Parts: sequence; structure tokens; C-alpha cells
Amino acid sequence: MTNIKVSELLNTDRVTISCEMFPPKKGSQLNDYKKTVEEMARLKPAYLSCTYGATGGTSDYTVEIADTINQNGVPAIAHLTCASSTKEKVRSVIEELKARGICNILALRGDIPENADFPLPDQYHHATELIAEIKAAGDFCIGGACYPEGHPEAASREEDLVHLKEKVDAGCDYLTTQMFFDNNIYYNFMYKALKKGIHVPVVAGIMPVTNAGQIGRIVSLSGNLVPAKFLTIVDRFADDPKAMKQAGIAYATEQIIDLIANGVSHIHIYSMNRPDVAGSIMDNLSDIYIRS
Repeated sequence: MTNIKVSELLNTDRVTISCEMFPPKKGSQLNDYKKTVEEMARLKPAYLSCTYGATGGTSDYTVEIADTINQNGVPAIAHLTCASSTKEKVRSVIEELKARGICNILALRGDIPENADFPLPDQYHHATELIAEIKAAGDFCIGGACYPEGHPEAASREEDLVHLKEKVDAGCDYLTTQMFFDNNIYYNFMYKALKKGIHVPVVAGIMPVTNAGQIGRIVSLSGNLVPAKFLTIVDRFADDPKAMKQAGIAYATEQIIDLIANGVSHIHIYSMNRPDVAGSIMDNLSDIYIRS
């Protein structure tokens, strides 16, 4: 079960709901994070992914957490970024994943470190190069990221789609979207992606916003459009943490139900190491998402 390739789950019409975790920054926190893995695994998501850290600083723990996910009976995806790592480091991580039987990798360029002279000769320039490297290294299922509102660095959405097609052609088996708060953005993106010849599964990434402070960070980091409908919710419940959490979970649930009703079978929850939040959403979908 745990060695299953995620693409096998995504190439069906069965509804899948997956969740995302991030690894600890310090080794002393590792046991606590492994307990969080156990809690997340009990929710029975289709799979769990573990991020690599904004600048690759937590990469050593990504492999450890991904291995723990597998040990808990859930397919694991290990994120792998290349902007802050040398080619030698990336290759060593790929070999370690292979040795531990982790066959799913989400390949990302990652954030460029501040004041960095990027790229250096021993670094990959783009995620496309990383995808090709992973493809050549073994029998991995490779995922990539996509941006329904356009990558912040792209000159236009058309240019972004051209580069996305390059990722798929390099060996991407599926894509996962950046978070979005208006489903029409996803539907419009999918129309354009299909027109561009992108036919791999595209998992819809949903971020449950459970405190008002998240909104400012999300907009500043990614430039996401936040609909007036959701801003009204934030304005009303921002000063009541319990109500804001409940409203954020309800909004994310409503998004997911609309997506599934419109034929989008695969949902990824940016759960931020919050099994309580992910669990509440899954409970709201108990007759829509049948946990295995």
C-alpha cells in the first residue's frame, strides 16, 4: 500500500483527499512531529506529503518524516527543491529516498534564498531540470506545482502555461495547484491548461484559513485573490478565534464540495500540521469522501 505511486490513485475518478505536512526545524522536535504523522495517518488521507522547507534547511528531516508516513500505512510524497541545494546534494537526497522505498517526489524549484547568487554552476536553474534528473535516477512518480493565478515571476499567464507544459513534457506525472479561494479561478485555469495540451491529473490545493492573520501572509507571499465573500467572513469573525476556525473550515469544505460536484476528484488540503482542521473537513465530507 505505502509503496503505491500517487499517479495510480489520481488516474481514477475515485475522490481522493490528501494532506500536507512540514518537517521540524530542529532534530529535537522530530519525535513530536512523528506523533503528528500518526494523528494525520489516522484520518486516512489518500496520501500525505512533506515539504522541504522554504530554503531547503529542513531537507534532512523531510526524508525522515516521509519515511514515518510510509511506516504509518499512508503513501508518502517527499518534496524536493533545488534552488538552495547543489546538484550533488539533490542527487544524494534522491538516492536516500530510493533507499527508503519512497517512490513519490514533488519536484520544485523552491524559493531563491535572499542575497543568493542564483543559479551557480552546480545548481539546477528550473524545476524542469530537476524533474528530468529525478526521471533519469529511478522509477519515481514525479509531481509538480502549478499556479492557477499565474506564477508570481511569470511575465504572463500564457508564458506560465508554456513553462508548465515543459514540466509535464520533462516527466511530470501529475500537478498540484497553489492554493486558491475562488473555484472559478481553478476552472478557468483547467480550460487553458487542457487547451495547451496538459493532460496529466491536476490536484486542487485548498488552504483552510482558520485565523485572520493568515490572510495577510498568504496575499503577501503569493498574491492570491481573496474573494469579497471570504473577506467578509474574516471581518466578521477575526476577533473570535473559535468562530474564525469554524468559519474557515466551513469555507474550505464548501469549496471542496463545489469542486467535487463539478467533476474535480482530487483535493489536497494545505493542513499545516493541523490534524484537527483536516479531520474536521473530512468529517464534513464523510459521505462524499469514503476513507479506505
